[in-house]
Amino acid sequence: MNIPFLDLKANYNSIKSEVNAAIQQVLDNTAYILGASVQNFERDFSAAHQVKYCLGTSSGTDANHLVLWGLGIGAGDEVIVPANTFIATAWGATLCGATPVFVDCDPETYNIDPAKVEKAITKKTKAIVAVHLYGQSADLDPLIDIAKKHNLILVEDAAQAHLAEYKGKLVGGLTEAASFSYYPGKNLGAYGEGGAVTTNNEALYNKIKKLREHGQSQKYYHDILGHNYRMEGIQGAVLEVKLKYLSKWTDARRSVAAKYNEGLKNFAKVITPKEASYAKHVYHLYVIQLNDGSLEKSNQLRDKLKDFLTQNGVNVGLHYPIPLHMQECFKNLGYKKGDFPNSEKIAEAGLSLPMFPELTDEQINYVIEKIKEFFSK
Repeated sequence: MNIPFLDLKANYNSIKSEVNAAIQQVLDNTAYILGASVQNFERDFSAAHQVKYCLGTSSGTDANHLVLWGLGIGAGDEVIVPANTFIATAWGATLCGATPVFVDCDPETYNIDPAKVEKAITKKTKAIVAVHLYGQSADLDPLIDIAKKHNLILVEDAAQAHLAEYKGKLVGGLTEAASFSYYPGKNLGAYGEGGAVTTNNEALYNKIKKLREHGQSQKYYHDILGHNYRMEGIQGAVLEVKLKYLSKWTDARRSVAAKYNEGLKNFAKVITPKEASYAKHVYHLYVIQLNDGSLEKSNQLRDKLKDFLTQNGVNVGLHYPIPLHMQECFKNLGYKKGDFPNSEKIAEAGLSLPMFPELTDEQINYVIEKIKEFFSK
């Protein structure tokens, strides 16, 4: 059996006629940049996340930049970012000319640890980015308290967390602003690049709307410096179709995760993801950790299991094998191995199993059986 890590073809085939019709409408109307398809999607995505405003962007990375740019982050500022995340989170700060300041994650949820955040605040700190990693909301209330105490901006990176919840409330409108990604592999993925900014702040919405389109309030009238971060019409059309199925697909992901949890619960050296009491996890990724005593042994065990599963047709992933503080591009910041042990442990001992809504029970059971076979040897 060959099990893909992600099956975009199966997803497309399930909605092929609707998607094709939506794309054809864009072609017929020749509305290739923004246009009605993007506006309709923005309206419905904001409604789905119970937030007032949504702006479609050219990518999730661009949305990260727009959020901080719109909030006035600039040169000389510091932005607190978790070390355990995709690098695009940090680009939000660097593209503004600011410096990312990394902090460690909670060892159980893998999200930014509020207890570590306050210790990283300096006179230059202007913002905190709470990443809802792997599809689980960060613990926002302590971060909100810290932000208020120190007069800081708190924003969400919800790139992996479409329809995720924190204490019964949907992410995306719980802080000053949030960024989303619609990279094809995301829970809600475009057929190319795409992203969005969501906010309840009307003034910020209007500012980012200008920034997204060359700083203009109307065509050829440029009020402020801006950029071209516009969403394409075809992506808006595709996302509008897929949004109708997102709740159903989210339930399917949670069902897959529950079956993995049950099947792997008796493996002493396998740590399955923990869903926090305050969160509704949407499982963009299902990341297990291997525990074989020392970090070196756990890393070796992870790599052996990875190779075994791959050889047996189970495609797996590593998210993320090098924490941000150890990336070559941030060498000038002066971090070193050992600074953020929780993030480093996940990087060296974490393994992402296949996760997508169309996974069948047969496929899930095969993955579990192969892990069982590995440990029996």
